Amino acid sequence: MPIENFFNLAERGRGVERELAPGITATVYPGEHAMVSIVRFEPNTRGTLHHHPEEQWGFCQEGSGKRIQGDLTVDVGPGDFWRTPGDLPHTMEAGAEGLVVVDVFAPPRKAYEKAGSGFGTEDA
Repeated sequence: MPIENFFNLAERGRGVERELAPGITATVYPGEHAMVSIVRFEPNTRGTLHHHPEEQWGFCQEGSGKRIQGDLTVDVGPGDFWRTPGDLPHTMEAGAEGLVVVDVFAPPRKAYEKAGSGFGTEDA
């Protein structure tokens, strides 16, 4: 198996870089049938409520925050993970120490296959 298929969570520069919102950046690794996005939140930042047709799984790797999905708000910390069905409005809010989330999208999100800014969808 080629070495180009191995990555590290702390590594930057090999994936697609996106600024999702002020203080929120993502390094995206597209695959054929799924996509991984490492999202870094500065302390006390909040994403934009949005939705997309792709299913999304999130894993809190470090820090803490709140996951907002539809009418539900859940506190999350290291080790917590969640599923977001397609088209469900959602966002994240980082706690005082910031937050690192590993997201998996299936199928890959076309909007995230290129560098840029924004969440790649209209607000919910």
